[in-house]
Amino acid sequence: MKSKCFYLVAGGLLLMSTAANAGLSATVTATSDYTFNGVSQTDNGPALQGSLDYGFDSGWYVGGFTSNVDFGGSDDTWLELDTYAGKYYQLNKQLSLDVGLAYYTYHGDSFSDEYNYPELYSKLGYDTSLGHSEAKLTYTWDYFGLGGGHYTMLLGHTISVAEGHDIRFSVDRSTSLDEDKWSWDDGKSFNHYRVAYMTSWSGFDFSLAAEDTSMNLDTSDERLVLSVSRQFML
Repeated sequence: MKSKCFYLVAGGLLLMSTAANAGLSATVTATSDYTFNGVSQTDNGPALQGSLDYGFDSGWYVGGFTSNVDFGGSDDTWLELDTYAGKYYQLNKQLSLDVGLAYYTYHGDSFSDEYNYPELYSKLGYDTSLGHSEAKLTYTWDYFGLGGGHYTMLLGHTISVAEGHDIRFSVDRSTSLDEDKWSWDDGKSFNHYRVAYMTSWSGFDFSLAAEDTSMNLDTSDERLVLSVSRQFML
């Protein structure tokens, strides 16, 4: 088994507020690999993904995300369908806070729904002339339906190297609170390192990311991930 993706532009679910653009929006993404924290959710294969979000002027938002998945072996789970809701706070001109709850569900095999689980998330953002910094924390008490606690901490920074051209650096650490129920490559935690180049052209958003983890697994080794997405305001 693998874990969730957390970055839509790179292939997966980025839990971020749509409140800054209140209204209904949809995003379609094609990616060469659906990864979360460097771990492939598609057995190192491509994915087609979509999201639907509604943001309110008050800062509240709700949304959904879907993607094909492939956990390998005899597991016929092929679809992930998630929902989430939260609130975005613009604390001042530079500082923002995003908090919410997500629920991940899986479909395709007779036991796929046993993987379903909730997750709390929070993200603190800080903008300066040097770019956008973020600190993110996620926590669940029932990771992949196994009843064990699990959390992820992330630090990231995005800089603009030219108009319309950004580079994002991030490092995150995933930790199991109960190794008897879940472990990462026979350990309680692992690190993930990622550098992504992001740009837009003719309404499409492009991302090329290089990433690696501290685990020695075929689904989490060094790789390049290319993603193309487009957002539609409905």
